[in-house]
Amino acid sequence: MSDTHTRDLTTGSPMRLILSFMVPLIFGLLFQQFYSMVDTIVVGKFLGVDALAGVGSTGSINFLVLGLCNGVCAGFAIPVAQKFGQKDYDGLRRFVGNMVWLSCIIALAVTLVTTLLCRRILVWMDTPEDTFAYAYDYILIIFLGIPATMLYNLLSGILRSLGDSRTPLVFLIVCSLLNVLLDIVLILALKMGVAGAGWATLLSQLFSGGLCLYYISRKFPILHLKRDDLRPRKIYIRKLLSMGLPMGLQYSITAVGSILLQTAVNGLGAAAMAAMTAGSKVSMLCVCPFDAMGTTAATFAGQNLGAGKPERIHQGVRDCTVLGIVFSILIFTVLWFGGGAMTTLFLDTSDAATIATVVPLSERFLLINAAFYIPLLFVNLLRFTIQGLGYSELAVFAGVFEMVARGLFGLCLVPVFGFAAACFASPAAWVLADAFLFPAYFHCMKKQGYTFRRAQKAALKQA
Repeated sequence: MSDTHTRDLTTGSPMRLILSFMVPLIFGLLFQQFYSMVDTIVVGKFLGVDALAGVGSTGSINFLVLGLCNGVCAGFAIPVAQKFGQKDYDGLRRFVGNMVWLSCIIALAVTLVTTLLCRRILVWMDTPEDTFAYAYDYILIIFLGIPATMLYNLLSGILRSLGDSRTPLVFLIVCSLLNVLLDIVLILALKMGVAGAGWATLLSQLFSGGLCLYYISRKFPILHLKRDDLRPRKIYIRKLLSMGLPMGLQYSITAVGSILLQTAVNGLGAAAMAAMTAGSKVSMLCVCPFDAMGTTAATFAGQNLGAGKPERIHQGVRDCTVLGIVFSILIFTVLWFGGGAMTTLFLDTSDAATIATVVPLSERFLLINAAFYIPLLFVNLLRFTIQGLGYSELAVFAGVFEMVARGLFGLCLVPVFGFAAACFASPAAWVLADAFLFPAYFHCMKKQGYTFRRAQKAALKQA
């Protein structure tokens, strides 16, 4: 059974396939960041620095919760990529059918817990009183939208596992424009404040997920499920959970360190919080190529593992390394000359005192992080390749190393050295994670090569 909308990554030039798959992902991630950037720009320019600081202070807890959900969805997609590489379409549909039940359960459970504990979480994070109401009004709505977020990420993950990285891009462009329109209407016209930014994001994500569902039903007969495909099966559930939960936990574990760091920055005042928010928004935009490379690596590794072609996986890693180094140099150059100006997008430029205080801090944060983008490249590339090879539980340890580094900086160094220490927290986390990921990657490749050779010998004996 074949489908013209899928893409086989197991044959042809790895560099060409990686580029053709990754470029739409980069643009998709840019537009995904555009969702968040529009919220922040409108909030910062029209609602003030306290509102900006409040929304920004939710970034780490947002990353923890949504990272858990998005990581689970990404992990669920890996067995689909492997089955597609094997051309086992019946097994592929059974995985998708079991994903439906697991995703519904996880989305409802996480939504219930986070909405009930929302206020308490912000108290634990030592959110300042003057920004607390803004933070609560925004993050509560984001938590209510977790099912919509999971719907889009699950469906787009399935599409990418089948080699289609362009369709999710088109839907994100449409929904980003919708997000802009809703921000203008809800915040400026209806005066809903930061809650309007939250509702704009929620409704846009829901619309994006609906578009994916409609497109799959019309264009992907390979994903048309029968009643039997939806029957819960222990072997499929175990496999999905073994891939999805470690990836989700990896994001959440990493986010714990970010929360500790954000809590420390909260103690430095609104100016430091706003600088961190503005700098982080620009930084998240700049690292989209590395995030796209990670997703590409997981899909490429998964399909080629399923096809029994481990040698192509290593070639793909080498090609991604070359691309990533080029991206790192270009991004650092752009930020060196224009990083400070980019942060002003999120600030009220008529407030000279705020600009004079916040922009230099944001610019310092950006340049220090950008100087370490090559280590960040390997964090994404090696971690996601390991996950594509089927060793999600091993990749979790990279998140542990990141958590430890950011936690130490937040608990011990930021109180002593101030904002400068916060700027070096993420670079330290990336370097420490790489110290684990490099030997882990070579170990996994060696193990897979041995497994593949043993399977070949067994097949020859049977023949």
